[in-house]
Amino acid sequence: MANNRATKSGFAAEAQRKINSKYSEELAHESLEWIRMITGEPENTSGDMDNFYEVLKDGTLLCKLANNIHPNMIKKINTSSMAFKCMENINAFLEAARQLGVPAQETFQTVDLWERQNLNSVVICLQSLGRKAGTYGKPSIGPKEAEKNVRNFSEEQLRAGQGVISLQYGSNKGANQSGINFGNTRHM
Repeated sequence: MANNRATKSGFAAEAQRKINSKYSEELAHESLEWIRMITGEPENTSGDMDNFYEVLKDGTLLCKLANNIHPNMIKKINTSSMAFKCMENINAFLEAARQLGVPAQETFQTVDLWERQNLNSVVICLQSLGRKAGTYGKPSIGPKEAEKNVRNFSEEQLRAGQGVISLQYGSNKGANQSGINFGNTRHM
């Protein structure tokens, strides 16, 4: 693992393996292909964790992506490789993603990418942004988002629904629970 942190052991290593097991190379590849369709970068769109991390870790490509979806979304993109400048880029992208409509639960923490803690959450965020991109006239990825389907019922229709006893609640045909036994009886 090309990481600048100490190797994890014990519970931390097990937790990291569990997080990594959710990572999908196919979705990561699809996300990088989509980014290349919009920005012209990166050259290598392989979905393996090492490439995904290397391509996105400094946040510059993510900022370019946001600015390509909606111009001038991010005013200043840091080109320095200093840690705090890269993290500023990632934070700027996350803020832009929220403004573009990505729900908070589908975004990621800066350390998820910068410290390579949860690349799966980065993929989830990119997939979510990919679904929103269509509303900004850009190519989108993933399933089409559902559209609002508001239903307006009259008072009469609402009252009619209150008198119906739904069979979905189930019926016990007048039986009670006495005498019901599961398994063996209790021996005393």
